[in-house]
Amino acid sequence: MDLRIMEYYLAVTREGNISAAAEALHISQPALSRQIRDLEEELGVTLFERGSRRIRLTEEGMILRRRAEEMVHLMQITEGEIRQAHNNLSGEVHIGAGESRAFHHISEIAGRIHRDYPDIRFTITSGDTADLMEELENGLIDVALIFTDYDHSQYQGIRLPKDDRLGLLMRRDDPMAEKKAIAIDDLKKLPLIIPRAAADMLSSDPALAGIRTVAVYNLIYNASLFVEDGVGYAMGFDGLINVTGDSALTFRPLEIQIAQAGSVIWKKYEVFPPAVNLFLECLKGFGREMMR
Repeated sequence: MDLRIMEYYLAVTREGNISAAAEALHISQPALSRQIRDLEEELGVTLFERGSRRIRLTEEGMILRRRAEEMVHLMQITEGEIRQAHNNLSGEVHIGAGESRAFHHISEIAGRIHRDYPDIRFTITSGDTADLMEELENGLIDVALIFTDYDHSQYQGIRLPKDDRLGLLMRRDDPMAEKKAIAIDDLKKLPLIIPRAAADMLSSDPALAGIRTVAVYNLIYNASLFVEDGVGYAMGFDGLINVTGDSALTFRPLEIQIAQAGSVIWKKYEVFPPAVNLFLECLKGFGREMMR
């Protein structure tokens, strides 16, 4: 599959029909239609449902759109790295991270680098462990901040300090807000909104049998709106949602804290551009400081 054809395909999915995509790409509509037909023949699938004014993607079409976006994005990253390879004082560092106050350690390192090398730029992608590991594997990010174990034969990593407290985000006027901390028995009585990364842990731990989940999330802001509107109680880390002032929400920690130390990981044996190598050296220096 040619990268140019992937860009054509994404234009069609973005614009909603062949004629608008052809106009945006500055090519003729018949030429674009032929390229899409050739792509379908090459793959042996139908990518669009024909017959309506606005195209609808088939299941195969949706899969291709996601992968095409990754391919085009990865090529853009590669082109940028090649342009910057001759200059070790510039470039981009792509960081993926779960939501956590532990990200402060990464931002402090980025701040030091930016003061000395203002032409280095940082791209931040937020997500849960499953999303980040896929992007790391596909080369869309250089490093990932995760909160689960990882394959040490495939990745290197730096363990960060345990900065986070796990607990429940709840309405300030909720009776549970009168408690200083939430017990395991309390959890079993509540409708919980849980991080997607914690779903396996909650279902496999016998002590947590009976937990009732009403929603699963990967970024906590939208989960906090569920809490505000009375859907349930969001399990997550302290300090990610502002609960001060006139906020309708408050946070209560769990009585028993589950180990949630984060690790910043990257691929072993990867050849990184100079900007990423500089970031990793600073990160390793941070790790050596913590071990003293």
